[in-house]
Amino acid sequence: MKVTATELLGISIIEPTVFRDARGYFFETFQAKRYAEQGMPSNFVQDNFSCSSKGVLRGLHYQLPHTQGKLVWVTRGKVFDVFVDIRQGSPTFGKWESIILDAEEPRQIYIPPGFAHGFCVLSNEADFYYKCTEYYTPSAEKGIRWDDPEINIQWPVTNPILSPKDMVYPNLRDVPKEDLFNYEQYK
Repeated sequence: MKVTATELLGISIIEPTVFRDARGYFFETFQAKRYAEQGMPSNFVQDNFSCSSKGVLRGLHYQLPHTQGKLVWVTRGKVFDVFVDIRQGSPTFGKWESIILDAEEPRQIYIPPGFAHGFCVLSNEADFYYKCTEYYTPSAEKGIRWDDPEINIQWPVTNPILSPKDMVYPNLRDVPKEDLFNYEQYK
């Protein structure tokens, strides 16, 4: 497995070792010891799965309190995956990065607490899988507007299919300070 850090401190891109032959391919999606050796948690407590159609945009989501680290990947289809640094005091606060996750070229991303996360489906359908380090807590669910002009994410869609919640999240500048992460705590 190859692990690459991004410019946003804490984000890791994981390229698992893929074994291919005439039958198809195989790879380990998670092995606690190997991931821990790379500085990632092995204490995942909840697995989630979503199936979405082309043009669906989910995000930008996070949880506070009950913060979640997420190990994400696509098992079918292709998505444009985005993570935004929302740690007050971080040198990269409000910055974003993206990666294409494609089931044909297996890769994963580990997104630690301190980041908002979202994705947009590029294929006709996509199956998105993620492991979380904390349980989903509805009262802790938060989000940032997907098209915040100051963050300026270059989404590959102009008129996405959104949930009612994703339509009304605030811009980052309008999120109360107590609803953001502290960089010193989430370095």
